[in-house]
Amino acid sequence: MKYYLTTPIYYVNDSPHIGHAYTTVAADVIARWRRYRGDDVFFLTGTDEHGAKICQAAVRAGNSPAEFCDRISGEFRKEWQNLKITNDYFIRTTDQKHISAVQKFLGALHATGAVQKGKYEGLYCVGCEKFLSESDLVDGCCPDHKQKPVLQSEENWFFRLSDYQEELLKIITDDSDPRVKIFPVERRNEITGKLKNLKLENISISRANLEWGIPLPFDPGQTAYVWVDALLNYISAIGYGEGDGRFERLWPSDMHLMAKDILWFHSVIWPAMLLAAKLPLPKKIFAHGFFTINGDKMSKTVGNVILPKEMSDKFGVDASRYLMLSLFPFGADGDISWQALTDKFNTDLANNLGNLVSRTLTMVEKYFEGRIPKPNSTPALEEVINIGEFNGFFEDLKFSNIIETVQKHLNHANQLIERSAPWKMAKANDPELSTVLFELLIRIREASLAVYPFMPEIAANIWKQIGSDEDIDSEARAFFQGGAIASPKPGNAVAKSGSLFPRIIDKK
Repeated sequence: MKYYLTTPIYYVNDSPHIGHAYTTVAADVIARWRRYRGDDVFFLTGTDEHGAKICQAAVRAGNSPAEFCDRISGEFRKEWQNLKITNDYFIRTTDQKHISAVQKFLGALHATGAVQKGKYEGLYCVGCEKFLSESDLVDGCCPDHKQKPVLQSEENWFFRLSDYQEELLKIITDDSDPRVKIFPVERRNEITGKLKNLKLENISISRANLEWGIPLPFDPGQTAYVWVDALLNYISAIGYGEGDGRFERLWPSDMHLMAKDILWFHSVIWPAMLLAAKLPLPKKIFAHGFFTINGDKMSKTVGNVILPKEMSDKFGVDASRYLMLSLFPFGADGDISWQALTDKFNTDLANNLGNLVSRTLTMVEKYFEGRIPKPNSTPALEEVINIGEFNGFFEDLKFSNIIETVQKHLNHANQLIERSAPWKMAKANDPELSTVLFELLIRIREASLAVYPFMPEIAANIWKQIGSDEDIDSEARAFFQGGAIASPKPGNAVAKSGSLFPRIIDKK
């Protein structure tokens, strides 16, 4: 089964921060899990590079817009490589193939009469790259950028969004219709509430006198509004208009993943544009919440921006991937801090997972000369991971439930050590010592497979340390598809190699 997964494309007005990484790591975990389930995954991310805000940022940096975009887009690529993001394609809206697709799509809308020319006057926030109403303002300013919007009046091309209000509402609220299913449910309720209570207005899809953008094919003096340009990346990346069959094979998207501030664009404006072009609609849209840093909104002015590299330097790359998705339920708003991240690292990874692996391998080395023992009896293996329930958590992006399940599994293994006291069994020459250690190795194998989508390098490291000679990717596919995984092989050598997660005691 094909599975087409997207992140939003990130605006290159500034360097990547933890908010960008949060969405992208979540998407990567789902992409990896889908591949282990057997799906043919196409995972897209990239950068959004047009608009007035880019021109302003480039001027401040002393660059041309093209030079500035090349540099910042390169920073995103580098960060995603460092975080082991397995995207299949990285799109830039300055790519010629994207420009051609945008012009083809907008030309098709124009040919159907879905766009018309008109004059618009309104309050425009350059920081948001969008028009705001008086009701959006707080003390006369944009609530996000704390600056007064400017009054703009110009002749633009408008998309007839109002024509699609009733049809969109029907699609979104009809549970039997697989299109445009919005998650979590509170986000869906927000969108349906607006569609029921507000009359949609036609929206501007172009800007006049802005050179850093894509010219409209039917009016070269106008450029595509940055949000229209950006939304079309989801089809330009897979060959819209190229005629090679890729678009037909991959579209519609199976999931658009994003933060909640851009949900309206993705759940209303984007599907309406697709309806006008008579193209299939995306299936699932998931909008996660915001997080604050020590209770404050992340801001360069405040100085509380967390960069992905700061996290990976402190905790390691794999642990950072795990920690980003572990502090609160995905989809909800939440707060993070360096102290909370450190505490979670020490509790979940250093104490629970790392300590379990270390203690188990130390006992195998001490009592069985570093070789996996043959069990004296069949291990009990109570409370093993229920793979059906576990996969359901992945399907619903319930990362906190996944992590809770893994931690319970690890707790059970650590409790087995405390209950059985292998050091006492060894002193008493208890033949069941081999069974206890064999069961611990089974549980560590399962734990390493369970966390593999989150921590691919660490999981592979554990896999080797516990004497596994099977290919971990093959075993992960068997595990997530509900099949039998291989048992530890008695006689195989274990290879303890240092601390997986050295305990952190600072309070940064």
